[in-house]
Amino acid sequence: MKKLHHKESFITETGAAITGLDIAYNTWGTLNENADNVVWICHALTANSDVESWWPGMLGESLLFDPQKYFIVCANVLGSCYGTTGPASVNPETGRQWLNDFPLITVRDLVNVHEILRKHLGIRSIHTIIGASIGGYQALEYSIMFPDLIKRLVVLASGAKQTPWALAFSETMRLAMQADQTFTDGHPDGGKKGLKAARSIALLSYRTMNAYNQTQREEDDEKLTGFKAASYQAYQGEKLVKRFNPYSYWCLTCLSDTHNIGRGRGGVENALKGIRAKVLCVGIRSDLLFPTDDQKFITTHTNGAEYVEIDSSYGHDGFLIETSIVTEVIKDFWRKTSN
Repeated sequence: MKKLHHKESFITETGAAITGLDIAYNTWGTLNENADNVVWICHALTANSDVESWWPGMLGESLLFDPQKYFIVCANVLGSCYGTTGPASVNPETGRQWLNDFPLITVRDLVNVHEILRKHLGIRSIHTIIGASIGGYQALEYSIMFPDLIKRLVVLASGAKQTPWALAFSETMRLAMQADQTFTDGHPDGGKKGLKAARSIALLSYRTMNAYNQTQREEDDEKLTGFKAASYQAYQGEKLVKRFNPYSYWCLTCLSDTHNIGRGRGGVENALKGIRAKVLCVGIRSDLLFPTDDQKFITTHTNGAEYVEIDSSYGHDGFLIETSIVTEVIKDFWRKTSN
């Protein structure tokens, strides 16, 4: 992981000033002479800039994101806890961690932070920007805010704005976090129990009923306690607590709720007309959090966009698991848009 320190204050969309901005990022491959062989990967909610750690089978020699062909960039988002400035960072103005005082940020802030990095790296053009889930939010915004920069846009399991359904999940997770007094009191090490509960709620939107019924099925008809599904929920909650910061989780769920590409642009449909990139939208048939209608809507209202639907029993998490299918879909898109 590399880190860029931005000396000037960063002003958010809502007018808040963040001083001492750090941007954590990873790169693979070499930027060509034209500075345009760039694949920019936008990560999802609790991921980081190390694509190989959370999207195995996608990045490496002879894989889709091949460093021999492309200069691949993934930057950790503002508000996260993996190197880029976020709630767990120290606010230079106070000498204390931001925690609950970290300002409300938007997807457009993520783009503007990563624009600082893009210029630092000397990138003139982005061959493909790709994002899934809230990474798709960022990829969409980037393509609208800087239409001449992005040549190809790939959106997986995402949407043009946060739906009431997705927002309800976010709010339910935050209610669980607020029930943890250590979080609401702003203890630096607080919020772990709330985060565990919030992650367990999130899992229900990431997977499907069929997946749970198959993988967590009980063979013992006499069992009264200690069910597999209950243990699985607790395990996944504890797993996130070990690697993620509760205050960042709160921050990024609030950020997700701000997503609406139509804000200040005359509506969503009008905003989509401003995209000049060649667009591929990928839907997952079993996705409960971002149903395929979300991707079809983008396709319908974006000039020349292509829609591909994949089948997976894993629901929203299918984009992380069905790597061979996703690879072939994107390769085909690249072949069609090579000129």
